[in-house]
Amino acid sequence: MALAFGCAGCSVGQLDSIYASADKSDLTGSIAPPAGAKPLGAKPVSDLPPESDLVFTKAAVTQVLSRSGNGASEPWENPRSGARGTVTPITSAYSQAGQTCRDFLASYVNGSSQAWLQGAACKQQKGAWEVRTLKPWKRS
Repeated sequence: MALAFGCAGCSVGQLDSIYASADKSDLTGSIAPPAGAKPLGAKPVSDLPPESDLVFTKAAVTQVLSRSGNGASEPWENPRSGARGTVTPITSAYSQAGQTCRDFLASYVNGSSQAWLQGAACKQQKGAWEVRTLKPWKRS
């Protein structure tokens, strides 16, 4: 057995010497992507989570803004997709076009994907809150 392994090592060494004269500077599989290109499968920054998850996020917005307290967060979860997060009001109420509105931040976690969303909701005539804007949060 030891003799077989010993001879196998010799033959590998001999193959290396046969190809020793090959130019080792030729590399394959290392093509750089064009400047500004995004990796395959990368979502553009402007993409929002799927609408099926945003339905739960928007419901949490309605819940948290309907409460009178400030600073509290409302958790949300989509049991079908496994996505989850929280919604937190970040400003006091303000008036816009005759309606009471508030800004909020929402977290989004689904598997290894994480994002923050920013939005604004306004109180409708019937008293329900409606999300007016929702977009990826950009730190300033």
